[in-house]
Amino acid sequence: MTDLVIVGAGGFARETASAARDTWNVLGFLDDDPALHGTVRSGLPILGGTERVHETDAAVVVCVGNPRNFTARKQIVERLGLPAERYATVVHPLASVGAGSVLGPGTVLLAGTVLTADVAVGSHVAVMPQAVLTHDDRVGDYCTIASGVRLGGGAVLDEGAYAGSGALIREGVKVGAWSLVGMGSVVLHDVPAGEVWAGNPARLIRPLS
Repeated sequence: MTDLVIVGAGGFARETASAARDTWNVLGFLDDDPALHGTVRSGLPILGGTERVHETDAAVVVCVGNPRNFTARKQIVERLGLPAERYATVVHPLASVGAGSVLGPGTVLLAGTVLTADVAVGSHVAVMPQAVLTHDDRVGDYCTIASGVRLGGGAVLDEGAYAGSGALIREGVKVGAWSLVGMGSVVLHDVPAGEVWAGNPARLIRPLS
């Protein structure tokens, strides 16, 4: 199996390590918190800071970010400056990727994720457990799709969009770049770029600062 190092050591990173165990030789985590170096998480060592990706030929996946800072993944990828071919695409054995679907480098699909048919997912996308992406959906680079999200057919998430847990996004609707849809929201209309929407039906809460 190909060696893999995971950038980050939080919850998403550890979930990714679990998803990758059957198909990758996971060496451990890289994290820039010095207090974590030399410790163990989920049975794997924290090997040092993120700069150590340049000391190995192992494949890499960046697994950081949360609703309070969901731009972090892009910032780290740009700082590392690695070629696209260094990045792993991690698909949990219990995820389902339908015919005609494509995944970009650095993308992670966790357990129970379903891509039904002809779904395009960009690079460095995080798809959490039990999300369902249906026919002809388009997901841009650096998006985060939290647990239990449902995208209707032909929905679009532009670069960096964040769909919170349990959000429902109507068919053909677009969520603009770097916008956040709150957990449990029902999105019936297009969401402009750079805004926070929530509710049922979802409405503008505030611009994203």
